[in-house]
Amino acid sequence: MTLAPGLILRQSQSLVMTPQLMQSIRLLQMTHLELARFIEQEIERNPLLEPADDEDGQDRLPAATDYPTPDEERAPRGDGDEQADLYDSATSGDADRPGDSFDGGLDNIFPDDAGPRAADAPELLGQWKSMPGGEGGEAADLDTFLAYRKTLRDVIEEQIAFLFDNPADRLVALHFLDHLDDAGYLRGTPAEAALRLGVAETAAERVLARLQEAEPTGVFARSLGECLALQLRARDRLDPAMATLIDNLDLLARRDFTTLGKLCGVDEEDLIDMLAEIRALDPRPGLRFETASSETVVPDVLVSAAADGSWQVELNPDALPRVLVNRDYYAAVSSRASRDGRDGRDKAFLDECLQTANWLTRSLDQRARTILKVASEIVRRQDAFLIDGIRHLRPLTLKAVADAIGMHESTISRVTANKYMLTPRGLFELKYFFTVSIGSAEGGDTHSAESVRHHIRTLIAAETADSVLSDDDIVTRLGEEGIKLARRTVAKYRDTMNIPSSVERRREKKARARAGNP
Repeated sequence: MTLAPGLILRQSQSLVMTPQLMQSIRLLQMTHLELARFIEQEIERNPLLEPADDEDGQDRLPAATDYPTPDEERAPRGDGDEQADLYDSATSGDADRPGDSFDGGLDNIFPDDAGPRAADAPELLGQWKSMPGGEGGEAADLDTFLAYRKTLRDVIEEQIAFLFDNPADRLVALHFLDHLDDAGYLRGTPAEAALRLGVAETAAERVLARLQEAEPTGVFARSLGECLALQLRARDRLDPAMATLIDNLDLLARRDFTTLGKLCGVDEEDLIDMLAEIRALDPRPGLRFETASSETVVPDVLVSAAADGSWQVELNPDALPRVLVNRDYYAAVSSRASRDGRDGRDKAFLDECLQTANWLTRSLDQRARTILKVASEIVRRQDAFLIDGIRHLRPLTLKAVADAIGMHESTISRVTANKYMLTPRGLFELKYFFTVSIGSAEGGDTHSAESVRHHIRTLIAAETADSVLSDDDIVTRLGEEGIKLARRTVAKYRDTMNIPSSVERRREKKARARAGNP
């Protein structure tokens, strides 16, 4: 038996992820803004696509031809309407233009509108086109004069010019400015700056101390304690007791007020007042110059109560960009290309554009129907939540919804990603309704993890200084209401909600109670 190359014909079946199928999957998980941007790009690329007009129509400002002309206003309205000609008959002949006989020219009443004026400085017309008498008479663009929002770097740079007279000090200050983060903290040390710039470390420390006097107060701090100390020093409140409190922020985080009172040499009432001053400070002073704009969330699904007591689920028309395929244009261009005897490249390009346009419209329609189907199933399963609130939120998984509507679990995951639902209870992400299941103590209905967290938060909010619940007490309370939960799970949920332990909560509540500030 010899080995030799040969051609073998074989037929087989396999699943192939075509480019269009991959794009359809991407469309399914796109947000409203991403989808709108994608459709704009497709409309620019494809001549057969055009945006669909709003079905209800849009308010249209009347064009210039929609307003009646002065002659039309004075025109007779009918054969028997003699009053319509009264104005014309009274102003006929030499009185056709009343303004000419009454010294009412715009040059006397409105000097600013008296027509073209001679340029004040003809030699500057090329530089100042908005000058009266300039070329074209174009008005100045006000948008170019609007003030922009200054950044933290802009504010500090303006102050550096006044804080330092020595160019070498300004160079060191600009180096520190380059290592300033968005929160206003210095990411570096004077020793590193001195080594990199070749200056004395004492000079770098002197420049940093001068920079820490800049506005906003607290910038160029190297730690949270230093940031708070700078702000307290500017308010003349950095006494020895407050400085000791700033140096022991770890004890403050643990609510160890007894030890803090001994270290600071103050009683609990003064310690509570000092804590109130610290809470009034800004731990991140640089964020007030944050220029990032927040984007408004546009809900993809709208849920409202129907007249028969059920829920009406519909897609938000503002989150559904619609496109149309201009088949008339395709037919006209195709017939003209055939009549002119052009080559087949034009026809192939139009066919490809038509195929892409048809695919896009079908994909958008399929995306809308899929989102509506998934949202309707979520609303059906979370009916108790919409009626009675978060305490009745039921556990739900992607697989349960996928099995109910006959889709794959990965499809449900893509649909619920970055999609929002507006309900009578508020605006929620679709992922919010999918939570793990927690067993019941009596073998009854399971509970949602989100509803259990809300229950824990409610129990802790109702505590007093004499009735602080430990994790074991919370487990007992939940068990009495039919929720089976381990102590470590309660501790985990409490940590995720940034709730301190029972010891820390008891210290804080007792200190507030003694100070008369519950």
